[in-house]
Amino acid sequence: MSSLTPHQILQGVTLEAMLKELIASYGFRNLARALPLRCFMFEPTLVSSLRFLRKNPEARAQVEAFYVDYKQRPVQPRE
Repeated sequence: MSSLTPHQILQGVTLEAMLKELIASYGFRNLARALPLRCFMFEPTLVSSLRFLRKNPEARAQVEAFYVDYKQRPVQPRE
């Protein structure tokens, strides 16, 4: 997937789908460490995070950039 541009990676992916995938992979605690945003640090839920990110374009851009980076990483084989 590394040959795809960031725009192509985000094409057709909703904010909700992006968050669900990141939460499943990292959990809120690790997301808060990687992205110190209020929506991940204080009483995080999917709904409250969506609401926060929709109202804060800078925070949403950070999450989108993190998601693009996450999708471009090589898959680590599980042992």
